[in-house]
Formats: sequence, structure tokens, C-alpha cells
Amino acid sequence: MDKIFFFLILSILFIDVNWFMKVFNVTKNLMVSGTAARADTFSTRLFGLIPRRSFGAEEGLWLEPCAMIHMCFMSFAIDAVFLDRGMKALRVIGNLEPWRFSPWVYGARGVLELPAGRSAGRIAEGDVLEFRQ
Repeated sequence: MDKIFFFLILSILFIDVNWFMKVFNVTKNLMVSGTAARADTFSTRLFGLIPRRSFGAEEGLWLEPCAMIHMCFMSFAIDAVFLDRGMKALRVIGNLEPWRFSPWVYGARGVLELPAGRSAGRIAEGDVLEFRQ
């Protein structure tokens, strides 16, 4: 039921729900996220995961452009991976709790939000990620 609600909210916020992708760590040759959505409008980036009560183990949200995120009104922690234009991980912040702010990450083009703990052992600073259909 939570996934249906998520897709409904994404539709309302103008995310193209048919544009989901898989995220691979090219450096380590492993999958990071099986279903990542893209948030690339003002409202989709502003609200992001706020409407969600939880985050599935294989889910992700790619916010672009974005060099800093807030966790205001969130009900769960996430991992945040800041990527540059070449999809290189500039900073990995694990277990970012609700009501916190990330630092401004200089050079970041976007941020991949993942379930808390998902980046551990899968993504390190300097790794290159790839988004695939």
C-alpha cells in the first residue's frame, strides 16, 4: 500500500513515474538501488520523501540539481550520496536523521537518497555510479 501511495504522490508532484532506473556502482560492480525515481522540479525536490512513512530496501530518489538536503518533516533516516556531474561520489552521509540538514557539498550536481544503511559497503567517496533503465 505504501508503494501505491508513493507512486500517487510522485504523479501529483509531476515526477514521470515511468522513468525509474537502477543505480549501479561501476567502481565496485554492484547494484545500489533497483528502483530509483528522479526528482528534478522545484516541488519534487522540495518535498522529496516527506510524504513517505518508510523507504523500501531497493528504492532510491535522485534529486537533481541539488547540493544540500533537509530532513524537515521526515519520519525516517536515510543515506545521502552527493554526486558530481561525472556521477562520482563526492560525499556519503550515512543515517541522516529527521530534522537535520546536510552540509553544502561543493561541486555536487545531485544527491541520491537511499534507505538508511544501504550505502554501507556499497558506496564510498570516489566511486562512480551509473543510472540504467
